[in-house]
Amino acid sequence: MTFKAIEITKPLFGTKEWAEKNENLICGCSHDCKYCYAKAIAIRMKRKNQFTWRREVLNQKVLSKTFRKRKGTIMYPSSHDITPQHLHENIIHLEKILAAGNKVLIVSKPHLDCVKSMCNAFNPFKENILFRFTIGSADSNTLKFWEPHAPDFDERLESLKYAFNAGYQTSISCEPMLDDSVDQVVEKVLPYVTETIWLGKPNKLIGRLSINGFKNDRLTMERARRLMKSLSDEYIMGLYAIYQDNPKIRWKDSIKKVIEIAGHDCECVESKKPKLPEGILEI
Repeated sequence: MTFKAIEITKPLFGTKEWAEKNENLICGCSHDCKYCYAKAIAIRMKRKNQFTWRREVLNQKVLSKTFRKRKGTIMYPSSHDITPQHLHENIIHLEKILAAGNKVLIVSKPHLDCVKSMCNAFNPFKENILFRFTIGSADSNTLKFWEPHAPDFDERLESLKYAFNAGYQTSISCEPMLDDSVDQVVEKVLPYVTETIWLGKPNKLIGRLSINGFKNDRLTMERARRLMKSLSDEYIMGLYAIYQDNPKIRWKDSIKKVIEIAGHDCECVESKKPKLPEGILEI
C-alpha cells in the first residue's frame, strides 16, 4: 500500500493551525469537559479550581473593547464554548469583530438554539464566517462521559445541518477523537461540511485529567489509557490510508507527527483500519 507524502513545514500546533489570532470573552465553561486544556491552565494559574471552572465569568472589559480589521483570521472562542448562558454577550462581541471587516472562525460544541440565533444575527457577515463544530464521537454516551454538560451527537449534527442550510461555511473538529470510530463521524457530517474536517488525538490527556481533578478517578483514568491505546500508530495510519486523498480531511499536529515518523514505512495493519464510510473509496 502506498501513501501520499504529507507536507509538514512550520511546527504549528493547537489553535495556531487554524487562525492567527484568538479572542475569548469568558473565563470558565459550563460544558466542563474532562480533558479541557483551558481548565488545566486556569487551575495552574490559580484563576479557577476543579469545582469553579464550570461557573462562567464574563469579562466586561473585553466585552467593551472595540475592534479594527486585523490581518488573517480570528478564532473565537479558543478557551470556552458558546453556551446559552452568555449567548447574548457572545453575539454582541462577535458582531463587533465582524463589523470591523474581520474573518472569524467560530469554534464550539454547538447548541442548536445558539446556532440558530447566531445564523440569524450574523447574516450580513455570512461571507466572513466559518463555523467549526467540535464532534469527537458519534456515540452520545461517549460524548456524555468526556463532555458531561455539552450537547449530544444528534444536537451537534442538527446544528451543523442548520448552519449549512442557512448558507454558512461549515467545518468539523474531531479533536480530540474520543474513540476509534471517527469514521462514523466523518460519514455523517461529510454531506454538510463545506470546508474541512480536522482529525486529532487527545493532547497530554493523562496530565490534563490529573490537573482537572481526575487523578484518583479510576474509571476516568482507565478509560483515558484505553482511549490512547486504541488510537495507536497503526490505527492512525489506517485512517491516513483511507482519507489521504479526501480533500476535506485535515490532520492535526498529533496525527502529522505519527505520519511523519512513519515516513516511507507506512504499512498498516488491516484489522486496525476503521470501517470505510459509504461513498469513500480506498486508494
